[in-house]
Amino acid sequence: MDESPFLLPDDESNRTLVQNVHPPDWENPEPAPCYNLVVIGAGTAGLVTAAGAAGLGAKVALIERHLLGGDCLNYGCVPSKAVIRAGRAIHDVQMSPEFGMSGGVDPQIDFAAIMQRMRRVRAGISPHDSARRMRDEFGIDLFFGEGRFVGPKSVEVGGKRLRFKRAAICTGAQATPPAIPGMEEVGYLTNESVFSLTRLPPRLAVIGGGPLGCELAQAFARFGSEVVILEYESHLLSREDPYAAEIVQNSLLRDGVKLCLKSKILQATGGGGGKLISFEQGGETRELLVNEILVGVGRAPNVEGLNLQAAGVAYDPKLGVKVDDRLQTSNARIFAAGDVCFPYKFTHTADALARILIANALFMRSQKTSALVIPWCTYTDPEVAHVGLYEQEARGKEIEVITLTVPLTEVDRTLLDGETEGFARIHLRKGTDRILGATIVARHAGEMINEISLAMTSGLGLLAIGKTIHPYPTQAEAIKKLADAYNRTRLTPLLKKILRSWLKWQR
Repeated sequence: MDESPFLLPDDESNRTLVQNVHPPDWENPEPAPCYNLVVIGAGTAGLVTAAGAAGLGAKVALIERHLLGGDCLNYGCVPSKAVIRAGRAIHDVQMSPEFGMSGGVDPQIDFAAIMQRMRRVRAGISPHDSARRMRDEFGIDLFFGEGRFVGPKSVEVGGKRLRFKRAAICTGAQATPPAIPGMEEVGYLTNESVFSLTRLPPRLAVIGGGPLGCELAQAFARFGSEVVILEYESHLLSREDPYAAEIVQNSLLRDGVKLCLKSKILQATGGGGGKLISFEQGGETRELLVNEILVGVGRAPNVEGLNLQAAGVAYDPKLGVKVDDRLQTSNARIFAAGDVCFPYKFTHTADALARILIANALFMRSQKTSALVIPWCTYTDPEVAHVGLYEQEARGKEIEVITLTVPLTEVDRTLLDGETEGFARIHLRKGTDRILGATIVARHAGEMINEISLAMTSGLGLLAIGKTIHPYPTQAEAIKKLADAYNRTRLTPLLKKILRSWLKWQR
């Protein structure tokens, strides 16, 4: 029996979590003679693949070496959003005088209680991904241990050989150690360890100004840490719409986050009661003394130890398993889904890929990943949500674009909520209402982008959104205002002249 993981801190919530997603008393079953599908890895992609296939009648085996639920449940979406929510609550209390409340400017913050709530909520969600649910509800043969291919049609785990008609590699990705001298010696946090903290670090350095770095930097600053982001690029969220990134950057600065942009880290050393980071900025060498270092950059696909060569599966150590548009690997029997093979590393993308994998692997369909419309969101405050092409991308494809923008200051509900920081922006193919892409910056941008994603997925243009009645007042009315703005662009001088003549004649 594979030894069950142990999570820190050792409290009731973490023990409940482990009991659900890697029970200490779990006994691996005896393998069936042959499986319709063997799934390696039980993160989002693996769980959806295994449960979906089993629900359709397939005989399925699922292999997991660590915790069911993968990064999303244990080290990613679930704990991070619980922590971010606490930061928002603190911010709202601090802003309460604007709404007629007093005494909330300097709230008493209990970091231990914040993290305890996160662990409690995470444990409460974990039954959905639990081992017993996989076995009892879906009839899946669940094996804990290291799965490795021993041939093109078989996998071995815990000394037992599993034969398959089809297999799915869903092993995900993990944080990689930064290539910074001295970092291993002084120690650092990643998404896999930061949520084990029970005491707030007074001084925190965050390496990387991408989504993870920005989200947690803002949250910890709101908790009371002195936070500094070290970023190699000239601004945060370098892959996003520049105006959107600027708004987030200004929001973090207001929350007290300090930025060291265009900086190159040279080394890390211990001493001075903390961890000393030496970095180069503007041609000068500077030093930063902190209590903890959070590394928010660097991910590598989990391909080591799978013995992919034995299965004839081609892969790249940095990019992951190589798949075609149908998620099929170089071994026609074996497919892959999720972070181990796909550039868009989001939980919702892994879910969508799993559904494509089931259709193609078990039912010989030809669903393609290139047909997916993939939105994403960075959960800072305000959030940045995006779907489709950016304007620069569209122009790079030699597509003529018209871009429309509605500032949130023009939306009544954002004025009422005191949340006017942001905008809704849409890119259309010139001369049509076809949506090429969109970016929304708003406190709940992740909720608002879905309307545009639905339109793009269904082949509907912006005019369809314009014809849809939106409740008033809502922040999503910003999207309808985009449609109104597009309609105004259709009123050419000639059309206006014709309309005026018609109306004059009607009098």
